[in-house]
Amino acid sequence: MIQSLWKSISSTVIVTFLFLGCSSQANKHKTVHIAKPNVILIYADDLGFGDISCYNPNSKIKTPHIDRLAKQGMMFRDAHSPASFCTPSRYSILTGNYCWRSEEASSLQGGYGLPIIKQDEMTLGNLFQLNGYKTAACGKWHVGMQWTLMNSELEQQEENIDFKAPLKLTPIDQGFDYFFGTSGCPTDDPPFAYIENRQIIGHPLQRKSYEMIVGNGGQTAVWDEVLTGQGYTHETTDIAFTDKAIKFIEQQTKNKKPFFVYLPYSLPHIPWEPASFVKGTTGAGPRGDLVALLDHCVGQVTSTLERLGVDDNTIIIFSSDNGPREGELGHSASGPWRGFKGDIYEGGHRVPFIVKWPGKVTKNSVSDELVSQVDLFSTFATLLNYPLKPKDAIDSIDFSAVLLGQNYDKPVRQDHVHLFYAVRKGDWKLTFDVPDFDSNPDQTFVAEELFNLKVDPAEKNNVINDHRDIVKDLRALFIKYHTQGYSRPM
Repeated sequence: MIQSLWKSISSTVIVTFLFLGCSSQANKHKTVHIAKPNVILIYADDLGFGDISCYNPNSKIKTPHIDRLAKQGMMFRDAHSPASFCTPSRYSILTGNYCWRSEEASSLQGGYGLPIIKQDEMTLGNLFQLNGYKTAACGKWHVGMQWTLMNSELEQQEENIDFKAPLKLTPIDQGFDYFFGTSGCPTDDPPFAYIENRQIIGHPLQRKSYEMIVGNGGQTAVWDEVLTGQGYTHETTDIAFTDKAIKFIEQQTKNKKPFFVYLPYSLPHIPWEPASFVKGTTGAGPRGDLVALLDHCVGQVTSTLERLGVDDNTIIIFSSDNGPREGELGHSASGPWRGFKGDIYEGGHRVPFIVKWPGKVTKNSVSDELVSQVDLFSTFATLLNYPLKPKDAIDSIDFSAVLLGQNYDKPVRQDHVHLFYAVRKGDWKLTFDVPDFDSNPDQTFVAEELFNLKVDPAEKNNVINDHRDIVKDLRALFIKYHTQGYSRPM
């Protein structure tokens, strides 16, 4: 049924029958007719479940634009990033593969890290390109690039990089027609400079030192003599990402081309240096002000869609790569969940997840289905009627039936494996100590804690000694997925 639905959408150029009358904006803005829904994936950085006011009514930060997305679409309350820190989650959302299957994808990348997405791995960008979309990535890449080296026999390190030469491998080699962003975390990893397609911009690069806020109470750290592009400022980095994404959207709308935009922000990652117009506007300190800046950027994107008349034909997904750092001034960044960024507990990876699709996803709806960001790949493959090969998106589960309000056998996702390490199945969650992942899992996958999230959502009570049968089953499931090399039903 889903595939036939998509065929009916893509078989006609005029799609207003799907959308007119479904939005209050329909009478305020012109309507542009294009064949396939546009898709925008907005990916925040270190944003917690409790940072968004629609998820946390007691939040000290107001996020009206993100809240509006939730009112216009579906808000998931049991959605998870594949890991509790940056690089692994970004790898997984782009490939549909669990990051822990690769040592390179399970660790952080800096600005000079090598690509961890292999050349034979399909990305979301590739998926949309193959289905007639123009694609762009605007923001924090953080899964590695290949720079041009002055000496090819030496390693890819700053002193061996020719910054004036085009990069050899960037997102435009991995599924994106256009890229504007940074190689690593734009406010944390040198070089502090933008890359457009293959070329670093802002020459000549200069050495600069920075002292910036990195913790509650005004705690600071120093970046000494960092290579910085001319015109680059930490306060306006994500504004620049937004502006470039908007220009891409405008161009594709003018050309009447469907588009996919991957918009990975660095907000509210450290350092906490908010732009002047949001500074001091929240009750949660500088980090809270960065969340307000994120909300502002989301509002810029959504207002652009309305101005261009394509809002009713655009799917927006909003989420975060992992949980937050601890909030300040009484702000509960993780909401009701235990833990923060880097933790295996729910606060480390249970994140905001909102999907807006006018005319398809029920407005102001809430889902308690277990979903993972790796699932976006299979979901869009289904909607695009694109058959995945066995080697593609090996851990991605289709949840399009949840979005479309169709009948399905619950749960859509039976289980989930979190990096460093836990297995979730139903209400049960088992954590592991895995000192040597590549050796015999029967000996090295050591169960540590068992929680029943239904009766103990705060994960206060370890009941591992009371349910040995459940421990045995969950441990066997983890070993199975590790050994067979995939978890998506084939």
